[in-house]
Formats: sequence, C-alpha cells, structure tokens
Amino acid sequence: MIADFPTVKRTHLETLQVNLGYQCNQQCGHCHVDAGPKRNEMMERSTVERVITYLRSSDVKKLDLTGGTPELNPHFSDLVDAARKIDVHVIDRCNLTILEEPEQEGLAEFLADHQVEITASLPCYLKKNVDRQRGNGVFDVSLRALQKLNQLGYGREGSALVLNIVCNPLGPFLPPPQKALEEDYRKQLGERYGIVFNHLFTFTNMPIHRFRKMLISNGELFHYMERLRLAHQDANLQSLMCRTLISVDWQGYVYDCDFNQMLGMPLSIDGKVRINLSELIGIELEGRPIMVSEHCFACTAGQGSSCSGALS
Repeated sequence: MIADFPTVKRTHLETLQVNLGYQCNQQCGHCHVDAGPKRNEMMERSTVERVITYLRSSDVKKLDLTGGTPELNPHFSDLVDAARKIDVHVIDRCNLTILEEPEQEGLAEFLADHQVEITASLPCYLKKNVDRQRGNGVFDVSLRALQKLNQLGYGREGSALVLNIVCNPLGPFLPPPQKALEEDYRKQLGERYGIVFNHLFTFTNMPIHRFRKMLISNGELFHYMERLRLAHQDANLQSLMCRTLISVDWQGYVYDCDFNQMLGMPLSIDGKVRINLSELIGIELEGRPIMVSEHCFACTAGQGSSCSGALS
C-alpha cells in the first residue's frame, strides 16, 4: 500500500482553468464542486478583467471554463470573445441542459461562431442511469442539445468544431477502459439517436464534497480510498493535468487544480498562500511543487484521470 502521495512538480504552464461560479441549473449526486441552483458564488466583472489581463500578459493559449455552469455567469460571452480575439483556444465544460434554459437562446450558436471546444457531460448512454445521477428528464434534454450541436457542425468529420463527451462511473468504481467505452458510446448514440462526437473522456469520481458524503453515508469511503490507492500507477504522474494547469476560483484566487480549489488548498509560492491571479503575472511556475493529498490518488489510479480523460 502507498502511504503518501508522491511529490509532483510543475512543468510549463499551458492551461488556465477558470471557475466562473458554483451556481448550476442541475444538482448531480457526484458533483465535486457541490454546485447547484441555490449557490450564489459568481465571478464578478472586475475578476473577469483580471483573467483577460493575465491571458494577454502570458503565453497561455488555452482557457478552460468550468463551474457550476459557466454559461450562467453574465460575463461568460465577454470572456470568450476577449480570449478568442487574442487567439486563445477556449474550452467550455457544458452540462448540455443549459442550452435549453429559457434565457440561453443563441448560446449554442455563439459557441459555434467562436469555435469554442465543448466538453459535455453525459455519464451514460442509458436514460435511466443518467436520470438517476443527474435528475429526471436530464437525459432527453441532453440528447436534444447534442443533436443541436451536431446540426451546427459540432463533432462532425472535417469540422473545426470539437465536441467531447465526459463519462464518470455511477458509483465507487474506476472507469472502464476509455477506448472501449468510446466505441460503445459511438455505437449507442449513433445508432439510436444519430449523434456524433470527437472524443470520449472517462473521469474518476473524486472523493470530495457531495460524492464523499455519499460514500460516507453508504459506508464505502474507506474501501473506495483503498481501491484508488491500490490502483495507483507511477507512470500516470508524468501526465497529471496539474503539472501544466492552474485553477482560478470565482474570486480570482489560484490553486494547483480544480479539486484543490474545492478543498481550500491554495497554490503556494515561496511560502505565500492565497495568491490572486493578478499576482502571478511575470512569475515562472515551472519546477515548483504541487499541493497533494489523498484525493490525488483518484487521478493516478488505473488508466489515470484528468479533465482530458484517461492518462494512459
């Protein structure tokens, strides 16, 4: 058994992942952000401007927008527009159902016009499993959203509009092999609903917040943590997303990853913690250590897990 998580250090920064707020139009059982309709944390305009300033002053070329539901932030479109004007690639972590919310007319078209890469959540291709995890009716709305994105050109061969699907287990298990599951998704979504997409990303459920509470209530936390520890693969350490990414919370403070953000484990530089993004301008992060804890085993277990799917 591995007693402690290994030391991990940063390489060159490639991605700025920004959490635009914890409010969400859904309330999923596995959510590590503990997001939901009643959360009111939302990034303000002044903080969005700091994000834009940082992008302009750095050589980061990838902006990864998450939440909650990032599109609910009133400054979402302005941030996307500003990033695209300086040739920064934008990823939108979309829960799909937001595309049918009453005040989001034209959102799908906006994303297509700005060539935003969409990474969409769909934990299963079966209606009963999706609705059990995400709420009644979510599956049908998600299918309509995917079909609309396909109509706009997303996921289609030869198109520059990239559509990815994220799948996570419905319980305290490791995801199945990503490649085989992607083939299943293509077959099931294609044959049943005519849906196409570019990539499937598998994601290991993080034992924090809402999912951790579920594990505790079911008496499964210890066994799940042991499963993650015993499945740890040293080879996955080299590809951890936190080595090339920093996470920014809704107030502009910086973390090594989105999970550390949710656990209140801020990025530290030379002994200083709770650093704002504006304080990072001109600071080299390569070679600096990353804050780690037991939850990090979820990223190195088995085939590995990251915001871009399996690591190996």
